Amino acid sequence: MLMKRTFIAFILLLLCLPAWVAAGGALAAAADLKPANTISDHEHVHRIENGLLPAIMVKGRDAHGMNLYERMEYYKVPGMSIAFFAHGKIIWTRVYGYADVAKMTPVTSETLFQAASISKPISTLAMLRLVQDGKLNLDENVNVKLKSWKVPDNEFTKEQEVTLRRIVSHSAGLTVSGFGGYRPNEPSPTIVQILDGQTPANSKAVRVDTIPGSKWRYSGGGYAVMQLLLTDVTGKSFTDLLSEEVLRPIGMSHSTFAQPLPKSLQRSAATAYGADGKPIAGDFHVYPEMAAAGLWTTPTDLARAAIEIQNDYAGISNKVLSKDMAHLMLTHQKDNWGLGVALSASDQPLRFAHGGSNEGFKCDLEAYVGSGQGIAVMTNADGGSALIGEIERAVAQEYGWPDFKPQEKAAVRIDPSTLSTYAASYLLAIPDAAEPKVHLTVRDGRLFLQADPLGPEPVELFAESETQFFAAQGFSITLRKNAGGVVANLTVHLGQDYEATRIP
Repeated sequence: MLMKRTFIAFILLLLCLPAWVAAGGALAAAADLKPANTISDHEHVHRIENGLLPAIMVKGRDAHGMNLYERMEYYKVPGMSIAFFAHGKIIWTRVYGYADVAKMTPVTSETLFQAASISKPISTLAMLRLVQDGKLNLDENVNVKLKSWKVPDNEFTKEQEVTLRRIVSHSAGLTVSGFGGYRPNEPSPTIVQILDGQTPANSKAVRVDTIPGSKWRYSGGGYAVMQLLLTDVTGKSFTDLLSEEVLRPIGMSHSTFAQPLPKSLQRSAATAYGADGKPIAGDFHVYPEMAAAGLWTTPTDLARAAIEIQNDYAGISNKVLSKDMAHLMLTHQKDNWGLGVALSASDQPLRFAHGGSNEGFKCDLEAYVGSGQGIAVMTNADGGSALIGEIERAVAQEYGWPDFKPQEKAAVRIDPSTLSTYAASYLLAIPDAAEPKVHLTVRDGRLFLQADPLGPEPVELFAESETQFFAAQGFSITLRKNAGGVVANLTVHLGQDYEATRIP
């Protein structure tokens, strides 16, 4: 089941793709800074709410913006919170829907969401502060200062070492991409048990299986190593360390790395919902892998963190990092990755970002260095990633951002009789998964794909050829026929390739 959850979370993250939203919509806050034109913040928000855009526009079709409330209902997202910022200030915030549907608890600007992997850049800030203070070295073998556990040496570490620089740029050669978390009533492992994959840990051991520094590969496991290193060096709990070094200095007053979440804060926490719109067992998962996935926070607090990084970079603040250290953080290390954050391509305006995908929580943080603009969006549902993508494309169009523009593709017509031969169920070849399936159906002469990770409704596919199709959500599929001319298998292209075989 863990493999299935990881597959679903990966798809939903890459797509960054009701009666419930009746509570939503009041403008929660607005700063006095206005954009260069005369459009009010309220007008900007209204246009964004009615101008959501898909990842791909079909050439020749009228491009109509989608309504945010309708898209929340479509993706079964009960609640959402947004903060938009520019030039060192939070310009507007917006809240929608419910933190808990059954209790009819509305989302407020103080509702806590799990930041999931956006925990990583916040944790990196603490690590870089310790480097700045001379307590850690970015390029030293982590085993030098690790006390409670060591990264096991093997043939891959003979010539190259696991270092903090490589860990936070995802190039240390460490395994385990992400973590599934634990139900509140389940025993939680220690960080050492997680690193060794020992019961009750539900993830595999974190090990080096490729030469450190040789390639980029996302590793939440690396952040588990960093978490232990920071506590070994300081003698403090990770929760206290992050509060002292990052959260309090920045003013992130509605944020904590405490896992499990203290009972005093649980009344402020959003309930997590699956792709089917139902709450997950236990309401939300516990993540002892705090550096990788353990932060509870709000979009406003994430915006404050991004603003601090922007200000540190500009040299007008140093609450956490010096100007030089902030520049290092936002310097490309491996591929389009800095220290703890993804970066725009080197020939594009500098933007730093990180997404997040925990069980029942999806979120994203995007921030430009030059304009100082950015956005933090948090949702309490597995369908949130696709919705966030549509919102960010609307924001990009509204504010003239250079990124997040829909791609335009041309579609060709395929004879409906040909499409009808494609209709079948296909089994994805994912080891240990609970038989995730892809279903192709034909309706009114059009081809549709349905898979649980993509939401409850079938997604229309547009033909580029008889065997190549794309979806407005940003993924594509390739069909392959056997000697008899029947489609025998297909590949879903979504960040990586997923093979599926036709079920007789």
